[in-house]
Amino acid sequence: MQFSHMSRACALFLSYLACSIQAQSTSTGTPTLTAASSSASPVDSPLVSIAHYGWIQGNRSQYIHSVYNFKGIPYAGAPTGAYRWKHPPHPDPWNDTRDCTEFGPVCPQEGVDNYSEDCLHLNVWTPDNATLNDVYPASVGVLPNATNSQYPVYVWIHGGRFASGSASDALYDGSGLAAKGVVVISMDYRLGALGFLAHPELSANSSSGTSGNYGLVDQQASLHWTIENCASFGGDPTRITIGGQSAGAASVIDHLNSPLAAALFNQVIAESGVRYPSDPLAGSLAEGYRQLAEAEQQGTAFIKSLNVSSINEARNLPVEAFLSSGSMSDNTYAGTVFENNSIYMEPPLFRPVIDGYVLPDTYQSLLLSGNHSIVPVLTGNNRDESGASPNPGFSVENYTSVNQLEFGSVGLGDEFFKLYPTGSTANSSDGSSNAFYQEQSRIGTWLWGNEYAAGSYKNSSGNGNFTTWTYYWTHAPPGQDAGAYHMSEINYAFNNLYATDRPWVDEDYRIAETMSSYWVNFISNGDPNGAGLATWPSNNNGNATTMELGDAFRIVPVAQSTHISFMKEWFSKWPVY
Repeated sequence: MQFSHMSRACALFLSYLACSIQAQSTSTGTPTLTAASSSASPVDSPLVSIAHYGWIQGNRSQYIHSVYNFKGIPYAGAPTGAYRWKHPPHPDPWNDTRDCTEFGPVCPQEGVDNYSEDCLHLNVWTPDNATLNDVYPASVGVLPNATNSQYPVYVWIHGGRFASGSASDALYDGSGLAAKGVVVISMDYRLGALGFLAHPELSANSSSGTSGNYGLVDQQASLHWTIENCASFGGDPTRITIGGQSAGAASVIDHLNSPLAAALFNQVIAESGVRYPSDPLAGSLAEGYRQLAEAEQQGTAFIKSLNVSSINEARNLPVEAFLSSGSMSDNTYAGTVFENNSIYMEPPLFRPVIDGYVLPDTYQSLLLSGNHSIVPVLTGNNRDESGASPNPGFSVENYTSVNQLEFGSVGLGDEFFKLYPTGSTANSSDGSSNAFYQEQSRIGTWLWGNEYAAGSYKNSSGNGNFTTWTYYWTHAPPGQDAGAYHMSEINYAFNNLYATDRPWVDEDYRIAETMSSYWVNFISNGDPNGAGLATWPSNNNGNATTMELGDAFRIVPVAQSTHISFMKEWFSKWPVY
């Protein structure tokens, strides 16, 4: 049940399209077709034709005058009623020009007021010299004419532990990247139980015999929309990068692994999203998953907790009944040596499911076999996340007891304390704790990159581009004391410091200019390197280095060889995801 527009009649399709034209607004708001391209005559209220559906009107970015934005474009209909916990329906066509100058409502979640189940919208930022509507009809959607600007396309998936967040967050404003020659698209998708409920009834009534990944299917629907329509915004449907951070990065890796997303993108960026499959911290993060049988059991218990006895009854409940589902946690670490270590936070209950359909197998199995999309990958971690922070708060006694339990339980206690010694003060214990968790991230990502390349090579017989590029973000944004925290790189990668109220200084703008240039290069051609930038080497099994981004732009060691050997041994002691 892939999301496509093949069922739409050709007559309806052609009624909304013309080749090599631009729509401009008349005084009545009805589109008028002219031969002029938007790049020749930029306007303040640009119009774009959406295949099968109708015309939309955008405006100029509030932040950067040379960028157009179009907000709240429906890529799917409301997943309500019978469509709650199903693949999303197609949007309904509209007759009048649709105003797309404001964001749509966010998907239902706790802590916000402007939510609606009718939330499957996306947003587009494009340079104002993009050749809007310079397209011709294809079997599905449109393709760019030879005169089309054909900018590379970046599709962004927001984070939030699959429970919260929205594409309308100013942190994800796409104007800064669009000003550098990228069409940027972001989307909202179903969250919590609305997006990730698995249940035996749902599985039994599905053509795939599975359930539980509706949020991922929403994201894939937006990718179909992007392929079919990005040329109308001056984008190139053969150069699509998907990117995300945290749960968004986990989603990116899920699409890399999903056969339903094959050929929907050309490369991926996963910020704070890749963990080595046997890293015990993987279960704590949003990238963890559930097996279908387990997820169905959890879904059955959840539906009973709503005082209903069937999925059909649950579909009739008001959406407010599901808002708290996003704050529910699993019990991954209960009864393990990690249960009293706050770093190993329990993952959200409602998260992706290995169902054999959307997600065919475990991360490790797909990684080793290369049975996934074969594309370039850019991924990395931040200095002060996943257990590391400027002030871990360990005492000598606490550091010793916690780590003796965890590492001693698998016979690695003595070696751990030799490499990451307790010391005689809280500061030394904090330093050793940070050193371990930072190396855990860097080494795990480096190992993942090596196995991704090896598996890809084996599956493709060496054909295709499966280069990986890893980074380590080190810059602490001003005005806070959490260091280079989880999410702190996003403003810089998006080149949108203007969208966040912090006491930015010249150094921050210089970092954002360099960081976003690496991103634009990768989005453009699958390689972050370019003129005027420090060389960023690809991940290499024989050379344990990564690229520092932030306080410096340079090649740095992943870790000492003895630490790498120890981390491999530590990883080998735990179950594989």
